[in-house]
Amino acid sequence: MDRYAMEVSGGCQCGAVRYHATEMFDNAHICHCRMCQKAVGNIFAALVAAPREAITWTRGTPARFRSSEHVDRGYCRDCGTPLFYDNTEGNRVNFTIGSLDHPELFPPHANTGQEGQVPWFTTLTSIEDGGETETGQEEWASAIKSTNHQHPDHDTDRWPEPAVGLGQSKKTK
Repeated sequence: MDRYAMEVSGGCQCGAVRYHATEMFDNAHICHCRMCQKAVGNIFAALVAAPREAITWTRGTPARFRSSEHVDRGYCRDCGTPLFYDNTEGNRVNFTIGSLDHPELFPPHANTGQEGQVPWFTTLTSIEDGGETETGQEEWASAIKSTNHQHPDHDTDRWPEPAVGLGQSKKTK
């Protein structure tokens, strides 16, 4: 598995936990095992690793659940976002690709844990494309956007941002 220098940041949905890595491994993959399915609440976990020594927790501390003798699953205690798979005896931490600020940079190169793969997984590319969330639901999408408490996909000096009065604007890093 190759290792390369790359600045990567990510975190949970509410912004209470943020991380930064200065190196990554080229192991982006999808795991279909039942334990990963349960850990992320989905039919697979999309993961990519960073060397343990290249990781810094820049805001908050993730909660951990010991899912087996040597594996911790990290998540945000406040919002529940699954953040990582950590073989505590290994040299890396596998982050959930969806928790990265730029998940598009890590296309999976392998499927693992095939014993748990749901039978209909291979049909996903053939189902109807429902379009963008906002299409046909503009009022609903506007209400969501105006009350959004999700942390942005970049580091901020603090979060949540302070409330602003009329005539002022929010500024993020």
